[in-house]
Amino acid sequence: MKIRSIVLLLALFMCSHFPQAARSAEVRLSAAASLTEAIKEIGAGYIKEHPEMNLQTNFGASGALAKQIVAGAPADLFISADSKWLDYLVKEGKVSPAMVRVLTSNTLVLVGDAKNVVASLGDVTKFERVAMGSPGSVPAGLYAEQAMRSAGVYEKLQAGKKLVMAQDVRQALLYADRGEVDAAFVYRTDGLLAKKAVILYTVPAELHEPITYPLALTVDGEKNGAARGFYDYLAGPEAKTILEKYGFTVGGSAAGSR
Repeated sequence: MKIRSIVLLLALFMCSHFPQAARSAEVRLSAAASLTEAIKEIGAGYIKEHPEMNLQTNFGASGALAKQIVAGAPADLFISADSKWLDYLVKEGKVSPAMVRVLTSNTLVLVGDAKNVVASLGDVTKFERVAMGSPGSVPAGLYAEQAMRSAGVYEKLQAGKKLVMAQDVRQALLYADRGEVDAAFVYRTDGLLAKKAVILYTVPAELHEPITYPLALTVDGEKNGAARGFYDYLAGPEAKTILEKYGFTVGGSAAGSR
């Protein structure tokens, strides 16, 4: 009878503790689409050192991801392409302000066919179709709108129905790569990944808000030891090297941005 009791206790221990250990090793990360390749490589490097961790990634427009988290989508970490959507999560109680820090930064560029010449944003008005992320949910689109308004060309493009809205920055890049638009506003890091399109013009930084990528642990992530470990790793030298490899700017470095 005593042996049966011990076996039962061991069984209960296994059921209650080992599933919890497995769950604690799972990290759910939602990140801006422009970080896709860099985060996948960073994650792969971290998993080599911590094979017990299972990294679940969700890439997309920052606004769409933030709204998913507020609606209940599981996330331990969130990396936005602007501060607006991190502020939104803080306001909604999904993120503690103390858990927010800037991970990296980027540059806005215009990409398109190499035969097109762009010397200033004013030249964009000569195109028939210009792609950009939807400003309401895609930070790259918001930065593009700010820059075009500063240059006095946004209203002209709108009036001429020349603007093509994309669901995220990668879709805008795809439109340009396929030749479906004359040009597209994307991050420099995305432009460097283009297969056919080339960077035609680098948008002056003073025409839009600074392009930064804030990183945060969510309230759920703070309770997840594996998530806290990866959060710290993202601030380390290995992650920095990979971000710079893909063209992002980290800590004032002069590499490009994505």
